[in-house]
Amino acid sequence: MRIAGEAMTTEEDSIEQAAAARRERLKALRAAQDLLNTPDEDSTQKEDKPEEEDADETNENKTLNMKFRNYLPHDKQLQEGKLAPPVLPKFEDPVATEPPPSQKTEDPFVNIAPKKPNWDLRRDVQKRLEKLERRTQKAIFQLMEEDRQKQEAEENGAAIED
Repeated sequence: MRIAGEAMTTEEDSIEQAAAARRERLKALRAAQDLLNTPDEDSTQKEDKPEEEDADETNENKTLNMKFRNYLPHDKQLQEGKLAPPVLPKFEDPVATEPPPSQKTEDPFVNIAPKKPNWDLRRDVQKRLEKLERRTQKAIFQLMEEDRQKQEAEENGAAIED
């Protein structure tokens, strides 16, 4: 137990020493501040002026130092310190200044629509038309053959009669 007690006393001593050192530093700072606050020649000249003028200068300094950009104070004296909102420069959009593209734009659905309204019908009937075309050519060929045979028969019959 004695060892723990000795450790406590050394800690308390170190804390007391730190506190004493701090007190000394604070005293030195107060002394330095007192030296700075001692009246100089400038301050003695101010003392010659009446106190009313000195009070007016401090009030003016207070109002001049207070500037409100985003806050509107309730006090009328402080409202004088309200700054006007800044005027933003006019922004000119370079894209808007360019002339618009030509208005001649086609509707995209026009290109989708067929050029002729019956193109799908022709596509569906194309095979049947090809068959019919072949049959038509055969029928025309047969008719021409029959006409030629009739003409030959007539010529042969006319030749026999002569």
